[in-house]
Amino acid sequence: MKNKMIDTKATTTKTLIIGIESPYNPLSSTESYFEEFRNLVKSSGRTYQDELYIKLRSIDHAYYLTAGKLKEVIKLCADKKIDEVIISEPLTTTQERSLSKILNCGMIIDRTHLILDIFDHGAQSAEGKTQVALARFQFMKGRLAGRGAEMSQQSGYTGTRGPGETQKEKDTQHLERMMIKLKRDLKHLEQVRETQRKRRISLNIPQFCLIGYTNAGKSTILNALTKSDVLAENKLFSTLDTTTRELYINNEKKGLISDTVGFIQQLPHMLVEAFKSTLTELNYASLLIQVVDLSDPNWPVHCEVVANVLKELEVDKPMLYVFNKSDKVQDMTNIESKLFRYQPHVIVSAIEPDGLKPLIDFLDSWK
Repeated sequence: MKNKMIDTKATTTKTLIIGIESPYNPLSSTESYFEEFRNLVKSSGRTYQDELYIKLRSIDHAYYLTAGKLKEVIKLCADKKIDEVIISEPLTTTQERSLSKILNCGMIIDRTHLILDIFDHGAQSAEGKTQVALARFQFMKGRLAGRGAEMSQQSGYTGTRGPGETQKEKDTQHLERMMIKLKRDLKHLEQVRETQRKRRISLNIPQFCLIGYTNAGKSTILNALTKSDVLAENKLFSTLDTTTRELYINNEKKGLISDTVGFIQQLPHMLVEAFKSTLTELNYASLLIQVVDLSDPNWPVHCEVVANVLKELEVDKPMLYVFNKSDKVQDMTNIESKLFRYQPHVIVSAIEPDGLKPLIDFLDSWK
């Protein structure tokens, strides 16, 4: 376990972030995973004063952290007067509530909560905002469902239909009504997209879809290929809304190319469900172009994450692997042998002159 102090300006809320290497999440590079966690916190707009990194050999049902690690965290929170704790892994409602009490913190934020906050900030279109709102309500409903016994006990009606449980039921019914409305709105937007899709299919226009792990460089590649100005930041989930542009190569129109929301390890299931209407567009792609950040030591894990999401969505389309950011790789010799299983593939650098030529040549010859 290592504890490191971060020098930042004093804020009203003192925040501790805890990166956890858990037994169910094997990693090629723990440091890369922790850096991704730091970027998640940054992308959510939060700042933090302290960070702590823990390796767990087992998971405690009530507190997530094992007894020995929990004691160390309790002491750290007391010594530093921590108000808010952000944890790199998803927690159950019970674990979140138990940690909040024992750490005497006003707020425990887990991975699911953190990613939902980032999606809240990033959604721009009406459809994107609706999808994120639906996911948020599903998350809130799940948290309410785990509080039934506690709410009854607080009112002195353990095991009966007390006032606390009645309030929970009212809150649940309100969330369900909101979710029904949002699903109806998404259905309407899906019908609009279906009309556009039928028109494209009738005109026999090829559709290329950029997919991949978040921050792999999809938007940068879209901009370079189509001379567009889609927002491309060095930030997780900078793209949530699907963007489509015409693709020309050597002055010949090759079809349409779309940028899609990025994936991430342990992407909350409610977000996959909420964005499913958008992501089913992948089923109609002529070619999936999976962009992979070759400079990240965990890139094989990232490819596996994308494969699992596509499997959940029941998407099975031709795939081109585009290994990006080769300019940041110091030793390509050891990596090239690992790429053999990912076929077909090209190696590119979206920021170098002519760095996308292998991709452009592939698309130019693709039929």
